Amino acid sequence: MAKIKVKKVKSAINRTLTQKRILESLGLHKMNQVVEHDDTPSILGMINKVQHLVSVEETK
Repeated sequence: MAKIKVKKVKSAINRTLTQKRILESLGLHKMNQVVEHDDTPSILGMINKVQHLVSVEETK
């Protein structure tokens, strides 16, 4: 299965509680933190909800 790297590039201050919880569930707590996840539909759905706060890079 493909992997993706997700990096938090913007702050969650003044964001909705749902967006804050999505960032936490992705494992992103601090700015510029990078986490690696499998490329699953549920992870992609969460990334889609906070796409303005994160950057995504595909790895092989």
